[in-house]
Amino acid sequence: MKVLVLCTLVAAAAAWPELGLRNLAGFQGDQAGVSVAQKQRDINYLLHKVYEPLHDERLKTFANTFDPEAELSHYADGGAAVQRLMVELKAKRLQKKGNIVTALTPRDLKEALMLFEVLMQCQDWDTAIANAAYFRERMNEGEVTYALVAAVKHSPLGEHLVLPPLYEIAPHFFTDNRVIMEAYKAKMNGTAGKLHMNFTGTNKNPEQLVAYFSEDVGLSTHYVNWHMEYPFWWKDTYGPHIERKGEIFFWIHHQLTNRFDAERISNHLKTVEPIEEDKPLEEGYAPQISYKNGVPFPSRPDNFMLVDVDGLPMIDELVHYENRILDAIDHGYITAKDGSIIDIRNERGIAILGDVIESSLYSPNPEFYGSLNNMAHKVIARQADPHGKYGMPPSVMEHYMGATRDPIFYEVHKRIDNLFRKHKDSLPPYTKEELVLSGVAISKVAVEGPLETYLEDYEYSLINLFEDRAETDVEISAVIPRLNHKEFSYKIDVLNNNEEEVLATVRIMAYPVRDRTGAELSFDEGRWHAIELDKFWKKLTPGENQITRKSTEASVTVPDVPSEKTLMTMTEEALTAGSEMQVEQFESATGLPNRLLIPKGNEAGVEFMLVVAVTDGAADAAIEGLSTMTKFHYYDVKGVSPDKKPFGYPLDRRIPEEHVFHEIPNIKETIVKVYNHGEHIRHE
Repeated sequence: MKVLVLCTLVAAAAAWPELGLRNLAGFQGDQAGVSVAQKQRDINYLLHKVYEPLHDERLKTFANTFDPEAELSHYADGGAAVQRLMVELKAKRLQKKGNIVTALTPRDLKEALMLFEVLMQCQDWDTAIANAAYFRERMNEGEVTYALVAAVKHSPLGEHLVLPPLYEIAPHFFTDNRVIMEAYKAKMNGTAGKLHMNFTGTNKNPEQLVAYFSEDVGLSTHYVNWHMEYPFWWKDTYGPHIERKGEIFFWIHHQLTNRFDAERISNHLKTVEPIEEDKPLEEGYAPQISYKNGVPFPSRPDNFMLVDVDGLPMIDELVHYENRILDAIDHGYITAKDGSIIDIRNERGIAILGDVIESSLYSPNPEFYGSLNNMAHKVIARQADPHGKYGMPPSVMEHYMGATRDPIFYEVHKRIDNLFRKHKDSLPPYTKEELVLSGVAISKVAVEGPLETYLEDYEYSLINLFEDRAETDVEISAVIPRLNHKEFSYKIDVLNNNEEEVLATVRIMAYPVRDRTGAELSFDEGRWHAIELDKFWKKLTPGENQITRKSTEASVTVPDVPSEKTLMTMTEEALTAGSEMQVEQFESATGLPNRLLIPKGNEAGVEFMLVVAVTDGAADAAIEGLSTMTKFHYYDVKGVSPDKKPFGYPLDRRIPEEHVFHEIPNIKETIVKVYNHGEHIRHE
């Protein structure tokens, strides 16, 4: 989906009294042509210091003088959504400012979605931005931020704008307590500075070896952005139906667990075992971060036994739901609410299964199959205070911004991934005819440039920690090591023996050859652990074709979004010059950080089987013009996957006759090694 924004209006010359917006001098309607730069300025200031009153004078005016119910004709639903929210606001039934809220708590989500629905119903820019400013000053900060970000992703009102990085909007979710305390001291002393932070564990904890991945701020942002693009609460009354939503749920988590396993192999750690409810949770976790109000996120000791949580499904109930899902996979069908049968033993069955497991509002029978994923997160998040005796908040597992930090996240999703694998293994293997692209053969695959990673210090601002209502701030930032890699290219030689041009889909994947002990993985085990590195479309002319594809072009990754300060500077410069902003490369923020494209590797080199498959692009393509796109994100083009094939094809199904796969001429494999020599580029 396009990255969109709901925000407030910037400078305008004339009022628009016919809109019925009271005392809002300077309002300017969409019909006047509000520039991208003006809109970007608004979103910058809406999300700047969300725990403080608005800093922008025009936004303050909107917040203080706008009456949301004055002109109901400016809402597509005639004002129904805004009237519902105003009833709750006037009755003082909404969460108070400063309270801890989560998207998995029904009350919190309901209130955030009430604001989201108001913003989605606004038919003109002025009404939307006035509502955004008005409710920002009156509702819980977490709920407002959630609603704004969701509206940014889904409203048709503000194309081509960029959200500031989440780790700067809410730095307390990403920054350890020691650094936050140092930041407050620096602020009180008026001293600018860069505060160096490592990861939250110690060298006594083996999980510290992979904390560079699990605690990467870009990885957390990727996970949040994915959830906001494909929310479990999405109803088609909000906008277009989200195609293959459940399959994308499977694929995102499958890739996260596979990538985490690849990092573990790189560090000689055992791969993740699925969580078991009747055995102790071997790995504890101490996040050492706190909520904005100073309350620490709860920790979990090693060898912890799960217990039932008041007000949530019992652990045995979750197991019962899982067993029902297993039965559905065995039988090859889901039973809908009305008792009808939905066949899932086919190519698109995984999308239905993903909706069931999450469970999203697309689930055909949530009462019977439950909400396995969401409830598992909540039950684990509430283990520190299961009976509410101490009034403790939930752990990071109940927050999209924190869940990927905890090792148990990957154990939960490894168990869920096994459900998807059981389903995939129930499907018939691809035949040779389904895999072959007639007349096309790959003669050579090579990598040019080193497959080498290193750590590099990364800096992000902590300004939004502070509530001093200052118009100027002392620049204080956190600096943390992040994995990066040297640039490389794929060199692929393809022979097209056809007499005409062929549109091809080029799929690049890799899977570990060995486990941490050096034992070779079976082909079937390896292919299920494959990570996707790239996917693109290419026109093959008759004869020899030499394809060069740079790592920087990878369709699965995105660059870091500019910092809040940089976005503000770019915005002001564009407004002053009367020009548009050049931020197209940052519009899609759903992909994996480009720095995490390849696993870390190690000094000796970790072997991966690089698999390149060239398939029928004309049959695969769901949209036109793919061969001319130099950069796209495969689950973020016009709201649908541009690829008709299942995610992970052709490695997503079991391959009982391995030799048949190896003999496919348009699929080529070669072993590569990924190295890490301990290099760390430091920023003083």
